[in-house]
Amino acid sequence: MSILETILKAQGGAAVKQMSEQFGISEEQTTSAISQLLPALTQGMKRNVSKPEGLTSLLGALQNGNHQRYIEDASQITQNSAVEEGNGILGHLLGSKEVSRQVASRAAESSGVDSAVLKKMLPMVATMMMGSMGQQTQKAGMLSALTGVASTPNPQAGGMIGKLLDADDDGSMFDDVLNLLKKVS
Repeated sequence: MSILETILKAQGGAAVKQMSEQFGISEEQTTSAISQLLPALTQGMKRNVSKPEGLTSLLGALQNGNHQRYIEDASQITQNSAVEEGNGILGHLLGSKEVSRQVASRAAESSGVDSAVLKKMLPMVATMMMGSMGQQTQKAGMLSALTGVASTPNPQAGGMIGKLLDADDDGSMFDDVLNLLKKVS
């Protein structure tokens, strides 16, 4: 199941319903908004993971962040703590509030949802994305193995692991890790 599918189907669609009610828009609009926002977040994650410390940082966040609670309990997604965590995630993935505003503006054009609503929705989508990834890695039992490998002090081992995880030799292991996660869930 993809990250998008995990988010949309979480708790039988309860997260989408919760966000729809929070922002006063239809579930269809919420689904469209999430579908438009998520690609920018995954691209930001891909850029982040391409940095030497990025994979280690991501795996640490997946292991210690307990973000899957937002997938497992939809009522938590509209809590202030979810928004705060989401803003932190956005800072890592997008780098600035200006970029977040641009992402919301572009998604507004495609989804038909007002950009002011999307700016408020973006941190929630970020926490759910991390929750989806955390849930998938936890189910797969891969997180502890990957975390141990990513934190190894030996750069040669990291290089070998990087090559192993970059199955398509495109210079980024992020897409390959995501594809692996999709297959095992």
